[in-house]
Amino acid sequence: MSGHSKWSNIKNRKGAQDKKRSESFTRVSRDILTAIRLGGGNTNPDTNSGLKVAIDKAREVNMPKENIDRLLARFEERKANLVSMVLEGYGPFGVPMVIELETDNKNRTLGEIKLIFRNYGGNLGESNSVMFQFKRVGEVELEEEISEDKELDLIDAGAIDFEGNIVLTEVGDLNGLTKKIEEMEIKITRSELVLRATNPTMLNSEEEVSKILDMVEELEENDDVINVFAGFDYKKV
Repeated sequence: MSGHSKWSNIKNRKGAQDKKRSESFTRVSRDILTAIRLGGGNTNPDTNSGLKVAIDKAREVNMPKENIDRLLARFEERKANLVSMVLEGYGPFGVPMVIELETDNKNRTLGEIKLIFRNYGGNLGESNSVMFQFKRVGEVELEEEISEDKELDLIDAGAIDFEGNIVLTEVGDLNGLTKKIEEMEIKITRSELVLRATNPTMLNSEEEVSKILDMVEELEENDDVINVFAGFDYKKV
């Protein structure tokens, strides 16, 4: 659920199950496949920075090299039968949402996503009914916030904004910025292209944030979903 990790503490405080799947083989396997897809099918970590980060995370949880190689081979076998889809709609509270998918059965996948939207009181829309509210940017999530001096160094390398431990950059500068961060020996949690809302819907309570995150999580559990983007913000008064 790219771009929404900063809200995860709300769900944790409310007693929701902590699903930090990055420490499991299931999660890192999914991250590797997602990085390949977002990289246009590029299975070379030297030129796909998102894939390099995902593979590094897999090694950190001791995933064997043969498992990683098997994932890359599986993608090559399946990609000829996969069709890309982008679904747009509104979740609860009028939050705009974009879901990127790859599937070998469009009707089945569409039915599954429609059901999730219906269960949360949302609805899918037509193509471009929501996408105009988003802009694609590069996003690098760090393990922790960095000093102002390091921020200045990253601005020289293409960073355009900082949100806590998240660094934003233009699409074309993502690979260069990621390499610069690695050279500075700053730990990276993820590096990828994302969609960010230009005018996010302001939510009124932690309960509303929690419901949106529950919906995002359920969408991400679908095997055909690559990424989910929800355009919302929340500021506790």
